[in-house]
Amino acid sequence: MLNTHTELLNFRNHLETKVDWAPHLNVITGPNGSGKTSLIDAIHYLCMSRSFVSNTDMYVVNQDESYFMIKGHFEGQIRSEFDVSCSYSRGDGKKIFVNDSPLERLSDLIGMVPVVTLTPDDKKLTLEGPTERRSFIDAFISQISPAYLRDLIEYRRVRKQRNSLLQEYRGPVSVLEAYLEPWNVQLVESGARIVVKRHEVLENLKAYLEKDYAMISGMDLTTNLEYQTFCPPTKDVEAIEKEYYEQLEAAQPKEIEREITTIGPHRDEIVFYLDDFELRRFGSQGQHRLFALSLKLAQLHYYSDELDDLPILMLDDVFGDLDPRKTEILLDALQQHKGQIFITSANPVPFEDYVTFDGTNNRLYKVEAGEINEVIR
Repeated sequence: MLNTHTELLNFRNHLETKVDWAPHLNVITGPNGSGKTSLIDAIHYLCMSRSFVSNTDMYVVNQDESYFMIKGHFEGQIRSEFDVSCSYSRGDGKKIFVNDSPLERLSDLIGMVPVVTLTPDDKKLTLEGPTERRSFIDAFISQISPAYLRDLIEYRRVRKQRNSLLQEYRGPVSVLEAYLEPWNVQLVESGARIVVKRHEVLENLKAYLEKDYAMISGMDLTTNLEYQTFCPPTKDVEAIEKEYYEQLEAAQPKEIEREITTIGPHRDEIVFYLDDFELRRFGSQGQHRLFALSLKLAQLHYYSDELDDLPILMLDDVFGDLDPRKTEILLDALQQHKGQIFITSANPVPFEDYVTFDGTNNRLYKVEAGEINEVIR
């Protein structure tokens, strides 16, 4: 999948920016605060309907304006070409259009343009709590499985309704249990499918992770991951449903007392290992950085094998944490990837030692104060 053209209006410090992109490697340089990250974040909006930088759309709008608009032209194998636009105003919220037709649900955009994003914040995947890892695997699977995304949305809806019932009902417990029953059934059905799909994808991811960690680290360390959920994970949906329902029934008195759903995939954990040592507890800072980078490269290669259209890859200021040898290894791996790549860099990196910027397949850009220009060699 290629993003051939992007337009930004009132998007952070980009008041009005239009840029044509190369089909392979696009390197965007410039000082911090110049607007490099905003360019690829705009593309991320057009792929995922949200920012990878900010949790709130309103903070993306230029401080002197009340709305932003971004547009992108895409070309691929499944869809030969199409346009995506995203608008947001403080009064009307966010809207997504594909070929000028509004999407009924923002989630309908997910997977249309697969994207993998590498940032310095990726170390949170291994350093912080399970919420980070659940978010990673949910976004990972949602881009390749619309059914999983539907189950995820349904599970969250049902759990929210069930929690509201637990928190607000003040009548006899026997009546509350009767009211909870239909929500339990729905929770079990969608939750079991989520567990089965997470188990399947994480099992397949192990081989990619091992290969990419060995490549980027140059070390003979064994990687592994363990998926921890409320029961032994399996491919048998019915077995998961049975176990889930039994645990939900057993936990219901405590849940009524605590007024919250305590059993389900919303409490899952993914534990990462290096040579049988738990990375989160025993890994060095360097190992955390390389492991997180390897995870995202594994996602890239997983998508490349699974999808008809190659994913777009974005690297936002990741070279500052790499020594010259790791930089060389990563750039060599990127050169081998046939899909479109965007790299931002504030620090001087000898890209031209590894890349030929021919103005056709590979392009070099300079950004200053929200304005972008191609550097012609």
